[in-house]
Amino acid sequence: MLIYDFRVAVSGDKKVLFHMRCVQCGSLDDKVLDSRSSKDGTSIRRRRECLSCSYRYTTYEQIERTELRVVKRNGAREALNREKIMSGLVKACEKRPVPMDRLDRAVEEVLAELHKDHLSEVPSTIIGTKVMDKLHQIDPVAYVRYVSVYRQFEDVNEFIQEIQSLSRRAARDHLQRRLFKD
Repeated sequence: MLIYDFRVAVSGDKKVLFHMRCVQCGSLDDKVLDSRSSKDGTSIRRRRECLSCSYRYTTYEQIERTELRVVKRNGAREALNREKIMSGLVKACEKRPVPMDRLDRAVEEVLAELHKDHLSEVPSTIIGTKVMDKLHQIDPVAYVRYVSVYRQFEDVNEFIQEIQSLSRRAARDHLQRRLFKD
């Protein structure tokens, strides 16, 4: 079965069709041979064939999210950078038995939570708190590493207090519902 994929935009009383441009010949005439949803359900993979030159190629369709802006501690604003969050997690988990796909999933969960709040600007403290919560669930040593940098610990007593508070509270399973707010 052939599925034709096109976008329809309404301009006044006219309908305008949008097709994908062939990467080989530039033609706008193509057909979709196969469509599959990704494992996590966030994108659709389409296998296409150009009707002019028969070249086959793959396209991906994703939901376009609004761009989030981060409000830094000093009041400066910048675009939220997924790679910055990921690099912070990677540094915290260095030489720890934490798989990269788990860190990638944690970043996606943080971003999904931020988008769910429908804010266009997010204070960096909220992002840091969400990242700390994810690390607390993933690895306690990585959590302490991240917290020490994030909260800018300056002496050993602050480390000791954080480790003692960590041992007093059990790590929450992210699948378990929270009954009480912290």
